Amino acid sequence: MTSAEIRASFLAYFRKQGHTVVPSASLIPAGDETLLFTNAGMNQFKEVFLGIGQREYTRAVDTQKCMRVSGKHNDLGEVGHSPSHHTFFEMLGNWSFGDYYKQAAIAFAWELVTELWRIPQERLWATVYVDDDEAERFWLRETDLPLARIRRCDKDNFWEMGETGPCGPCSELFIDLGVDAYPETATDPGAGPNTSDRFLEFWNLVFIQYNRDESGALTPLPATHVDTGMGFERITSILQGVDSNYKTDLFTPLLDTISDVTDTAYFDDERGLPHRVIADHVRCLTFAIGDGVMPSNEGRGYVIRRILRRAVLYGKKLAMNEAFIYRLVDKVIELLGDVFPDVQPRRDFITRTIQAEESRFHQTLERGLERLDISFDALAAQGSTQLDGKRAFELYDTFGFPLDLTQMLARERGLTVDESGFERSMEAQRERGRADWHAKGSGVKDEEIAVYAEVLKERGETEFVGYTHDNAEAEIVALIAGTESVGGAQEGDEVAVLLNRTPFYGESGGQVGDVGTIESPNAKLEVLDTIKPSAALVVHQCRVLEGEITPFTTVHAQIDVPRRKAVAVSHTATHILHSGLRSVLGTHVGQAGSLVEAGRLRFDFSHYEAVSPEQLLDIEGFVNEKIRENDTLSIAEMPLDAAKTRGALAFFGDKYGDIVRVVQAGAYSVELCGGTHVDATGELGFVKLMSESSIAAGVRRVEALTGGAAATAIQEDDALLASIANVLKTPKTGLPERIERLLQAQRELEQQLQQVKGQLARSNIGALVAGAVSVDGVQVVASRVEDIDRNGLRRLVDELKTRLGSGVVVLASVTNGEAAFVVGVTAELVKQRGLHAGKIIGEITRLADGRGGGRPELAQGGGKAPGKVQAAIDAAGRIVAEHLT
Repeated sequence: MTSAEIRASFLAYFRKQGHTVVPSASLIPAGDETLLFTNAGMNQFKEVFLGIGQREYTRAVDTQKCMRVSGKHNDLGEVGHSPSHHTFFEMLGNWSFGDYYKQAAIAFAWELVTELWRIPQERLWATVYVDDDEAERFWLRETDLPLARIRRCDKDNFWEMGETGPCGPCSELFIDLGVDAYPETATDPGAGPNTSDRFLEFWNLVFIQYNRDESGALTPLPATHVDTGMGFERITSILQGVDSNYKTDLFTPLLDTISDVTDTAYFDDERGLPHRVIADHVRCLTFAIGDGVMPSNEGRGYVIRRILRRAVLYGKKLAMNEAFIYRLVDKVIELLGDVFPDVQPRRDFITRTIQAEESRFHQTLERGLERLDISFDALAAQGSTQLDGKRAFELYDTFGFPLDLTQMLARERGLTVDESGFERSMEAQRERGRADWHAKGSGVKDEEIAVYAEVLKERGETEFVGYTHDNAEAEIVALIAGTESVGGAQEGDEVAVLLNRTPFYGESGGQVGDVGTIESPNAKLEVLDTIKPSAALVVHQCRVLEGEITPFTTVHAQIDVPRRKAVAVSHTATHILHSGLRSVLGTHVGQAGSLVEAGRLRFDFSHYEAVSPEQLLDIEGFVNEKIRENDTLSIAEMPLDAAKTRGALAFFGDKYGDIVRVVQAGAYSVELCGGTHVDATGELGFVKLMSESSIAAGVRRVEALTGGAAATAIQEDDALLASIANVLKTPKTGLPERIERLLQAQRELEQQLQQVKGQLARSNIGALVAGAVSVDGVQVVASRVEDIDRNGLRRLVDELKTRLGSGVVVLASVTNGEAAFVVGVTAELVKQRGLHAGKIIGEITRLADGRGGGRPELAQGGGKAPGKVQAAIDAAGRIVAEHLT
């Protein structure tokens, strides 16, 4: 069977068993800040397992894009070496949400594997949790497995979502790869799953039946669920009869393309390691960037940048010294674009993004190799044979050198690398990253989720009426303080209020939550914010202004209508702005984030270069033209597939169900969106773009004012221009020319001033030369000179070198609170004594919390600590002495 046939047969089998085929979720987990990347098929159903979400169906099946490159699920180091570990892979899975359980799950798995796929029964084994008698009984009853090929296991067969929450035993299917492949196991009477690589796990059936509380105690869930996961690449290798995923038709065409592009043959051994790593990594990069992850220095982007740089470094092993990975994107999309069609319209953007990132890394790569050579030379001079782990990590962190590449280069010089020291530095960075990531989370704690889930289970979901009503009569179903339900709240208390129905919009999709009031006959509450922990639940964060409130009280909920209308103006503006960006810049533009508030918006989007002022004017003109056209907005609910057929664009961060809300303005904007909007575009009034900037490689940000705030900004700008024109005694239209003349006059005066300062400094050359000290026979002038810029320092250094004839000059100056350093070395000292100005200034500037570099004869740098300049100058003689040969 081809891989396409295998995937199709899996989906078709479960469709026949009453399962709904659902599309793969994005690699960016929607609304889940606990994960960097989607790493399992169950991620998109997490709300269901937590008890705070529902689906229209009770049985589901899909193939899910997954990445495992961080946390406990991190297979990066195994890629290329292992035949079955990848950064990016597909996860086949079927689910039951309170429908069938162990018996049917096991029967389905056995029928598919043995009857449809015809894997020989005698090669199959199963494992069950150590005390799961029920699962063992069903394996014996529903399959032809003998008891001897059912193993009980402990830690490997109990699944948990986290330290608390839903969990349960699991059962795994293994295939015996045979004694011939693993002859050392032939005489082992205990051979079986989890004893050697001869037994390959390929399907995990998870039975979610418990909830674990903070004390660790397990209590049965009211409804049991099934969550299964099968690595698609692994099952393909089994069914195609090969011993490596890289030998399947998922990889062989890509490996052939890599061989063609690099002009190097692929071998199925260590010589082929670079090809395999590159093949894995370009698949990962294609789909991650396609889903909106851009290379950067934090979070998800940091992981993607590391993976791309790792691929580049393995490319160097194939003598690829220029960008080439971007040329592989077409082949990846050719192989998988039909399965995950969202990637197809982003082909050009993905290609451009990878090419730009590759090119930038090649510019820094040589510096990294040079740094490594310096380290190796220093080790040799010291008679040491091991590179410090911290230095190895510095190469990894700064230049993207994976540890195995550093080790390979070290072996070529007869050296080793302190691997444990590297791992300590790596773990310290991971801790910093985890702290930073959690700090950016949603603010809803796991304990709060558990309380919300309990309320949802007992009282049902919140009915949202805010699309059509700005107020509603409702009943308080729960009051929550911290992580506990409470029986009441009094004046001054802050409390989370859950209603059975609400007009309040909970923060989601970039739109801020509503504010307003909740009133009963005995109390009045101010709604400070509204959040939406799940699609089924709205939480009102309140302060009691007067009286006392208790659960099950009938209340009147009223949103702040003017604020809601202003927010709706901004939200509709983001849709039109999105269309304007795509119209002017190209259809590769996609939303990467947004913030929608009253009077202003922020819109992040994918684009590979700065937006020019002319383009910004065109975009702003597009938006305001559509406002003047006063198109009526059309809002309708429809199946997700129907919405996509209409060309609807998804907004970043939203999670979509089977039935979606489509917002359309004219023929130019069709979006999937759950937010609130105006009735017609003319209600926006005016939109003014205020700024455009870069927030990450390949991601730009536009900020704008909307409605009344935009009009006010125009008035204020006009008043400011009038004031400036009055001060300069010129009409507004003449301001650019008048200001340019003033700036030119100022530049000329500054040049004259610097010339005078330089003359004063040069008049002191004799004193500087006279103050030179001899360091091992080399004349060294080291001094701080006052109030002279870097250009003046360079001229002064050149004159001092001429006056000395032979020597080293180190000068520093502080202007406007910034320190500048210049070092000069005469030519014969470079040749005869091995001095290098760039290396000398590097050490000197570090003493002033700065950096510097340059040529052997002249180098310059800066320092962030002006107070340390004199200490750095005082150390110049010592530093020069250390560099003499």
